[in-house]
Amino acid sequence: MNAHPGPREVVVVVGPGQIGQAIARRISVGKHVLLADYRLANAKAAADTLANSGYDSSIAEVDVSSRDAVSGLIEKASGLGRVTTLIHAAGVSPSQASPDTILKVDLYGTALLLEAFREVIVPGGAGVVISSQSGHRLPPLDPDESRALALTPVEELLSLPFLSLDRVKDSLHAYQLAKRGNSLRVMAEAVLWGKRGARVNAISPGIVMTPLARDELTGPRGSGYKRMVDGCPVGRAGTPDEVATVAALLLGPDGGFITGSDFLMDGGVTAAYWFGDLGPPPAR
Repeated sequence: MNAHPGPREVVVVVGPGQIGQAIARRISVGKHVLLADYRLANAKAAADTLANSGYDSSIAEVDVSSRDAVSGLIEKASGLGRVTTLIHAAGVSPSQASPDTILKVDLYGTALLLEAFREVIVPGGAGVVISSQSGHRLPPLDPDESRALALTPVEELLSLPFLSLDRVKDSLHAYQLAKRGNSLRVMAEAVLWGKRGARVNAISPGIVMTPLARDELTGPRGSGYKRMVDGCPVGRAGTPDEVATVAALLLGPDGGFITGSDFLMDGGVTAAYWFGDLGPPPAR
């Protein structure tokens, strides 16, 4: 029988897909893992997989675009022990959702989670947001727009004029704005998390081979995705375990001097977009 010197450490995984699970496996030995998903069946499947590898876990249903649902998740996580880690890997892609849904889930939902977990993360705790390379391919925003994405109160975020649906009509544009917003929000939240003695960072992966990526490769943007994979400097897609390696650094003691950062790991796709053969033709 294992002795527990105090309340157990709780790792919260919001969106326990392949990347979320890979990170949890890397950093959750001896801890309790709370797996939360919009679809409870997805959380249950992830819990079964982790249980078969010896991890202690429980599940929750959460809609990250609902404040009441996020509050319920916070209450459940806090009741399980000391919340030491947040892994936010939930989201929808351009091929899955409308601009409205993308902004609600990927932008507002991320800001809401960061605000909510800031209140319960323990000193010495850490969080990581899985963002996307797409945020790095959006042209520079006006400084006031960047500041607004970073600092606007959560409940006012979707009312920003430049996020109105008469200006954001394309799902890819909405996704790029959301992911740029995630990076900026993490920077701003790092200041507030730091007052609790906690850290938070983002990772912006490129094409990582998951069921979601396979859907994209066979979806309406499939040819563009294949071109990115074939044309990037590394010449291949990434794996969830590679993302987990970076996340383990950011969430662990070796990353203790890192907060408010966004780590782009895309095999060089963004480099090739801006300065290589994958980008738009240069302006004449």
